[in-house]
Amino acid sequence: MVKKDPIIAVVGPTAVGKTELSIRLAKKLNGEIINADSMQVYKEMSIGTAKPSIDERQQVPHHLIDLLPPSEPWTVSSFQEKALQTIADLKAREKMPIMVGGTGLYVQAVTHQLSFSNAETDTAYRLTLEHLAQELGADALYHQLKERDPVAAESIHPNNERRVIRALEVLHTTGKRFSEREQEQSIPRFNYVMIGLNMDRKMLYERINQRVEHMMEQGLVDEVEKLYHAGITGQAIQAIGYKELYEYFDGDVSLAEAVERIKARSRQYAKRQITWFKNKSDVEWFDVTSQSMDEILTKVVDFSCRKFKSELE
Repeated sequence: MVKKDPIIAVVGPTAVGKTELSIRLAKKLNGEIINADSMQVYKEMSIGTAKPSIDERQQVPHHLIDLLPPSEPWTVSSFQEKALQTIADLKAREKMPIMVGGTGLYVQAVTHQLSFSNAETDTAYRLTLEHLAQELGADALYHQLKERDPVAAESIHPNNERRVIRALEVLHTTGKRFSEREQEQSIPRFNYVMIGLNMDRKMLYERINQRVEHMMEQGLVDEVEKLYHAGITGQAIQAIGYKELYEYFDGDVSLAEAVERIKARSRQYAKRQITWFKNKSDVEWFDVTSQSMDEILTKVVDFSCRKFKSELE
């Protein structure tokens, strides 16, 4: 059996304390931090993305932060490639990789064998299937899937047209059944520990509201205004905090309304993050509601050492 390298992932909702724990953990375990937040990769977007401060980054090396201008696209495939390169470098230097972030798919793309190969995509074929669905109905495609990949058909609702089409596309482009591909992608890439932080929901929402207020005090409006007047559009500006202030600069809402939208959407996002990670049975959860970060750190280190055994001895 091939021995897999150990890595640690610190996950959970926004504003729960992931940055503080990860820095302490890195100091304790001779580690370095890999950002797994989909928006902290962008330059000129520091306040709204809640990047670790310059002081925090000086305490422990951070990777995959401030890589791209906000005009460029950044995908989970791009992240996976860069993160795996970084992990290889850290391992070569005998450092513990500590991946930190709340973007669930980014974390999973590293911990498991997820594939984002262009070979699995055939735009023309997918458009043909979409046309067939319009002409013959979604049932016709689902029937086709049942014949060609009955295991996948069992796990996909007949009305989930997008998923049915994707399953047929993968079968067409790779020659592998979608069910086989998903089984392969459930295989762990590393011997990983996934540390989840959570807290009382009311307290978390209060922290989120306070964080937004602090961002405003730090100069979030000025940060977004520079991007707005520079004509920056696209993926990066869909981030919470930027999209709402663009609406303000467009004259669609008042500044007060924009701030309330940022708070509300941040709370909604936190709820989605919790749901995503709660559905992952391998997350070890730590409640920070009534425990100090020192207590959490001690428990996380103990849990990680027991999981990894010889690697951290």
